[in-house]
Amino acid sequence: MTDSKSNWTAAGHEVSDSIELNPETAALAAAINLPSGFAMLAEDPDFGPAISIGMAKVEKLLRDALANSDPLIDASSRHLVEAGGKRVRPLLVLLTSLLGHGVTDEVIKSAAIVELTHLATLYHDDVMDSAPLRRGAPTAHEVWGNSVAILAGDLIFARASVFGADLGPEAVMWQSRTFERLCLGQLHESIGPREGDDAIEHHIQVISDKTASLLSTSGAFGARFGGAPEFIETLREYGEKVGVAFQVADDVIDLASEKADSGKTPGTDLREGVPTLPILLLRQAAEAGDEQAQAALALVDSDLTTDEALAQAVAAVREHTALHDAWKVARQWADSAIQALNPLPEGTVKQALISFADAVVTRDA
Repeated sequence: MTDSKSNWTAAGHEVSDSIELNPETAALAAAINLPSGFAMLAEDPDFGPAISIGMAKVEKLLRDALANSDPLIDASSRHLVEAGGKRVRPLLVLLTSLLGHGVTDEVIKSAAIVELTHLATLYHDDVMDSAPLRRGAPTAHEVWGNSVAILAGDLIFARASVFGADLGPEAVMWQSRTFERLCLGQLHESIGPREGDDAIEHHIQVISDKTASLLSTSGAFGARFGGAPEFIETLREYGEKVGVAFQVADDVIDLASEKADSGKTPGTDLREGVPTLPILLLRQAAEAGDEQAQAALALVDSDLTTDEALAQAVAAVREHTALHDAWKVARQWADSAIQALNPLPEGTVKQALISFADAVVTRDA
């Protein structure tokens, strides 16, 4: 008769209810580099240490949550966590919590929820897109195959759900609704606009669901678990709008950047046939009779298997005003996000959120 108890350690089994500072966490805190727009936080004598130590605790919690005694499960589920990233979503949770009583263990867990949910979607997106690289490293499906990558994404989402359950039914509901939007956004992108739909409006809704929803929930989590419930809806709106600006800017950078600073192959969306705002604006111009747009689209819609063909298509798009027009749209969404912050009290938190919205549309990676 065999022992019914599994020899495997469940993901997150060793995660303590209290997230304490220790030498490992202190080392992580020292290595934190705040993304563009949040640099002023590092100079604030009160908020700077709270953010850096809080982000280090989030980082440790992410790694502990996905640790597993099975080597394959451990390596595949921690693959993207250890590849790094901007950690914008958990940072937004911590920052908005400072509108209330600040960074608590509940705030850190909610920050881990949004980052784990984000990571889970990246595993699935990379399989769907057959992407070879993510954050400069081979994607999980390139290393272990599609089945392992998909299940690793599922496992990461399951861990996020456990943290949600720790925080209560409200957190579970918010995460569930957000994940629903993430899935719907991906489905609507895959299906495309229906006959009679405006392609650009459809696209903005897709990126609202796929990208902005999680930033919106990040702001709400920070206000809720940081003890500033009066600002939940304000921060939901801000996150939604800055999320659209972030994704539109990302798509422009993919075409405009001279080098793959983000670790993503330039023009990947063109090669995969993923609709982005610059290309939709290009198609709109071509339909209106713009010959330059028509010539660029002929390259975009050709076989982009070779790097040479892709480079020619990218160069043609760069030369058209559609790329600049897409930047203007991103700027409009960023400005609208800043306007949404009017109800917040003046201070470092509000200024950091404004700076982040500005940085979203002025960065180059």
